[in-house]
Amino acid sequence: MGEDRQTEMDKKKAEVRARLEAQATSRKGKSGFMTPERKKKLRLLLRKNAAEELKKEQERKAAERRRVIDQRCGTAKSLEGLSEDQIRAICKQYHGRIAEIENDKYDMEKEVEFKDYRINELNMAVNDLRGKFIKPTLKKVSKYENKFAKLQKKAAEFNFRNQLKVVQKKEFTMDNGEPGDKRRDWAADEGKHKKGATKEEMAAAA
Repeated sequence: MGEDRQTEMDKKKAEVRARLEAQATSRKGKSGFMTPERKKKLRLLLRKNAAEELKKEQERKAAERRRVIDQRCGTAKSLEGLSEDQIRAICKQYHGRIAEIENDKYDMEKEVEFKDYRINELNMAVNDLRGKFIKPTLKKVSKYENKFAKLQKKAAEFNFRNQLKVVQKKEFTMDNGEPGDKRRDWAADEGKHKKGATKEEMAAAA
């Protein structure tokens, strides 16, 4: 009984192993299409195709430019075997054509300037409509009354007169008629001076 069970388990393991090997081989066969060598060739082909397309586009633009130049300027006229009057007439035609082209050039330049100005104005209007230049939100400010009350309180705290020390000295004080007053009586001195002057005048007159 035990041998039959062991044999059955070995058989199942062999089947599972065979199934896994088959799946692994099938995966290898499927993933082998885009090899690194094929990827490299594909990149080279894409680059070559892009370079050819770019070259064709450049040639097409050059041909279009030459066609427009020939159409606007015309082909050069042959001057061989022409008389002086005929050459002068051709020069006048060239001069008139150049003047006409310069006028067209000036008109086109002014038109381009005007269009650039209009584009700039429209861009500014679009920016304003989108709100691109939004004003920044203002910070919340406290009431002025509370602010001034705080300032007054600080000013009272830093009052210099309250912080100064009181010094009691009599050097710069003025006494009012106290005994021992040593102030000079200027009125008495002036009277003495006048009396001395009258005595000198009388002696000089005698």
